[in-house]
Amino acid sequence: MAQNGGARTKRERPNILITGTPGTGKTTTSAALAEAANLRHINVGDLVKEKSLHDGWDDEFECYLLNEDLVCDELEDVMEQGGIIVDHHGCDFFPERWFDRVVVLQTDNSVLYDRLAKRGYTGKKLSNNVECEIFQVLLEEAKDSYSEDIVVALRSDCVEDIDRNVSTITDWVRNWSSLP
Repeated sequence: MAQNGGARTKRERPNILITGTPGTGKTTTSAALAEAANLRHINVGDLVKEKSLHDGWDDEFECYLLNEDLVCDELEDVMEQGGIIVDHHGCDFFPERWFDRVVVLQTDNSVLYDRLAKRGYTGKKLSNNVECEIFQVLLEEAKDSYSEDIVVALRSDCVEDIDRNVSTITDWVRNWSSLP
């Protein structure tokens, strides 16, 4: 039995949430980690599009309006099985019991700005995301939503950081035990 914020689970493999501001390398890190640690990667943004787990489109921010209840309903059974990496920029709506580790990727603001501009982010969408990173909104959200002992902030400015992060998390997965 694994302990997670006091909750006992029967998972054989840990579940990991990779979160952070858009452009911090969540999907790249999650895909590399899934391969290195033999875990399943679920990109919530892709899942929302594929399964229509949204309430329409937000023209101002050019994204789907995520329906959190539908997303959680869709993921419930697979999360209980374990061995899942969930990749999403938000984290406060997922049940705490789902995760054994919450990784918040952080990127230098100038690096992040360039990454987002290359993606075509402009105006309010660009400034809002850079401000989220400056004020560490997602790190605070993670600390408020999960037991602080499972929340880890990792730098994600360059390929070397991503490689180091994948190695660090893979080591953690190998050492994770379902024993109390």
